[in-house]
Amino acid sequence: MPPPPYLISDLHDPAAPDQWRGFSDRVMGGISREEITIDTIEGQRCLRLRGEVRLENQGGFVQMALPLDATGHPLDAQAYTGLRLSVWGNGETYRVHLRTSACRRPQQFYWAEFRAVAEWHLVDLPFTAFAPKWLETPLNPGALTRLGIVAYGRQFHADIAIARVALW
Repeated sequence: MPPPPYLISDLHDPAAPDQWRGFSDRVMGGISREEITIDTIEGQRCLRLRGEVRLENQGGFVQMALPLDATGHPLDAQAYTGLRLSVWGNGETYRVHLRTSACRRPQQFYWAEFRAVAEWHLVDLPFTAFAPKWLETPLNPGALTRLGIVAYGRQFHADIAIARVALW
């Protein structure tokens, strides 16, 4: 029997938004801008990422990220199939980036794409759907250290909200 869902972040928890951090390609010279706010959309409390993804100066992303190893140990998700997100968006394609203890450089991560439509819906991303970026090894769900919701790779207006993140 599979384990029950494991809640990673739920915006009903008052401390949840404090754990998320926003950043953009400005860390490497780009000019994209991000804004993260606590919002209520269609009656659902959420964390919302808005911004302009720009490609100038080798840029191209805005992100909100959540550390998963707050205790100093990676999150072991081997007993689960993947991530389940409660998402609202502006119809654009976004990414989830996962980092593990194998990710030594900032440009290393595992990624999977999804579309965020303008209504609350669940997105299931199996761990097998995550592709490595600048890594040779496949994703190890037993060593998760960070999760990011990312607008990436092309110039567009990002507007995505997350109400809940869980393992399933």
